[in-house]
Amino acid sequence: MLLASAAIVIGIALLVWGADRFVDGAASVAKNLRVPPMIIGLTIVSLGTSLPEMIVAAMAALDGNRDLGIGNVLGSNIANIGLVLGITALIIPLAVKSMTLRREMPVLFMITILAFALMSDGELSFMDGIMLVVSVVLLLIWITRLGLKDRHDPLVAEFTESIPEAMSMGKSVMWFVVGLVLLIISSRMVVWGAIEIAHYFGVSDLIIGLTIVAIGTSLPEMVASVAGALKGEADLAIGNVIGSNMFNLLAVLAMPALIYPGIYAPEALLRDFPIMIGFTIALFVVSFGLRKIGGIVNRFEGGLLVSGFAAYLYLLYLQS
Repeated sequence: MLLASAAIVIGIALLVWGADRFVDGAASVAKNLRVPPMIIGLTIVSLGTSLPEMIVAAMAALDGNRDLGIGNVLGSNIANIGLVLGITALIIPLAVKSMTLRREMPVLFMITILAFALMSDGELSFMDGIMLVVSVVLLLIWITRLGLKDRHDPLVAEFTESIPEAMSMGKSVMWFVVGLVLLIISSRMVVWGAIEIAHYFGVSDLIIGLTIVAIGTSLPEMVASVAGALKGEADLAIGNVIGSNMFNLLAVLAMPALIYPGIYAPEALLRDFPIMIGFTIALFVVSFGLRKIGGIVNRFEGGLLVSGFAAYLYLLYLQS
């Protein structure tokens, strides 16, 4: 039990650090090949936001465990809204730009509906995975076109402002390789530790994916959002969460579908997916302002999001 817990904690830390090194290396290689910075930000960096979840889901699927990856997707999206945005709003009210509500939120709802439709038959098939990958490509094209039209869009700014400093080609390749190796090793640690803890407590792998793994892989978003709030850059937090949730539902969910397709735990569709939709709707509602302020997620609403997340964890505890 102690060894499994240590594997998860150390594994998640190495996973996050390795993902940063991998993205830095890949982005720097692209820079040295004279790829435009905006394209780098809207492709490599944007996918990097969900890289820890993608690698964990892929490794879990390779081990014949699709439920852990699916739980990671749904749990991370719930944690991003309830925990990350909720805590950030408690620190400082979040400004919501009107274009975010008019453009990004409808796309997030469309992606959510697509994922629900693909999962509604109780299984993730290989064709479902292909459709999710095609949707990722379409999303990247849309974000890139959006960036060419409006560089100040919160979703675009979140990715383009995270482009790392240029490095030599040799150093770039080194960090790319180091990051890749760390991602493989650390994800194996996380998956092994999660499965061991699930067996120790007699709970499902889905529950572990929804809680320990999901919260762990959402910590980077929380740290980045809180740091941005303290610097007065809280407006990027909304774009960060929306972008992360989009890629989770497409790129991360595609991993178990492509690697280990088949029937998954029905609770994911009957309990967790509706709750994730509820949190997504809550994000839309509080973005307009429950007190008709509009354009601000205030501390009261942030407290409601955190309370909702705590209630969800309590529900999982009661049912497991």
